Amino acid sequence: MKNSKKMVCLWLLILAVTLTSQVQAQELAVVTEQKPLIQMAILLDTSGSMSGLIDQARSELWAIVNEFIFAQKLGQVPDLQVALFEYGKSSISRDQGYIRMIVPFTTDLDKVSQELFVLKTNGGNEYCGWVIKEATNQLKWSNSSDDLKVIFIAGNEPFTQGPVDYRPACQAAISKGIVVNTIHCGREKDGLEGKWNNGALLADGKYLNINHNQKTIHIDAPQDNEIAELNEKLNDTYIAYGTMGGASRHRQAEQDLNATRLSRSAGLQRAVSKSSAYYKNEDWDLVDACKDGKVNLENIEAEELPQNMRDMTIAERTAYVESNTKTRTEIQQKIQQLNEQRKKYVAAEMKKQQKDTNTLGSAIIQAVTEQAKKKNYKIEPPQKPINIENEPNQP
Repeated sequence: MKNSKKMVCLWLLILAVTLTSQVQAQELAVVTEQKPLIQMAILLDTSGSMSGLIDQARSELWAIVNEFIFAQKLGQVPDLQVALFEYGKSSISRDQGYIRMIVPFTTDLDKVSQELFVLKTNGGNEYCGWVIKEATNQLKWSNSSDDLKVIFIAGNEPFTQGPVDYRPACQAAISKGIVVNTIHCGREKDGLEGKWNNGALLADGKYLNINHNQKTIHIDAPQDNEIAELNEKLNDTYIAYGTMGGASRHRQAEQDLNATRLSRSAGLQRAVSKSSAYYKNEDWDLVDACKDGKVNLENIEAEELPQNMRDMTIAERTAYVESNTKTRTEIQQKIQQLNEQRKKYVAAEMKKQQKDTNTLGSAIIQAVTEQAKKKNYKIEPPQKPINIENEPNQP
């Protein structure tokens, strides 16, 4: 009898250990399957003297995004979320610290671009500590210590201005794993005297100094015209659906035009971004929506579809979306291949002409690539021919 009881206890113990192991394995699988994330909040001084800084943000947004095209962590392409704040504008309420959150964390890069192009500057008080505090508290930051979470604050007045002390604000940020990078616009001596370097030191960040009035340098390359032509063909693969589809597609074209008008370099960098995993439009484009599982072509209402698809059978709808998916993939891969050739050509020309950049974009790229590597992200082009077919949110 005693032996029977012992056997029962032993079996119960084995069962408990087995169930615990299965639960732990399932939890581990969930953690492993969770995609890595890069969150970047950009805080821009929009006081009267900062027009050059805003122009740099407009023209270099896509170059910053493109720095992550080949980013990976544990074999996965991370998601990229961008948030945008402005501070120092007198037209914003004093009670709000002359601060406005323009865009919360989003993957909708066209929205970020659109907001940058409508930004205006005017005189005001620049409260660095306050805007860092707002960005830390208002945004939905990841709770994972494995994700890269960074703030970039750019401006030219002393970091010490305002009723919110920058020191506890920076310390509160890093206590949540948010690195604060400071970008002083103007002479390095003024930045040091204004304590911009201290803010970065307190939050494990990098202090950088830029010329916010420097124009973006563009080097003509043999690949430029073909990339621009492929971008136009890429736009033809988008299938706008839903109530906001038409407006969103119009916004896409508008941001193409904004970038191209601003500089040839910005237009080309935007085209490259649109060929990457970070340009996602599942909310209004059927190709992305079907791939993401957001839309089922069998169930979607006819009035949600573009006019040319409304009388199609389900088989015809599927074939139409698949055709656009295939065409888009081919165009995106071609743009990526051309861009790799272009980057090598431009790097050689920059070295030959002894050109150097000292802008918002170059500062952000320098800091964030270093900090990404510390979080075990790999940012390097593949050794084999580019094939983006298996990347997340790529058709």
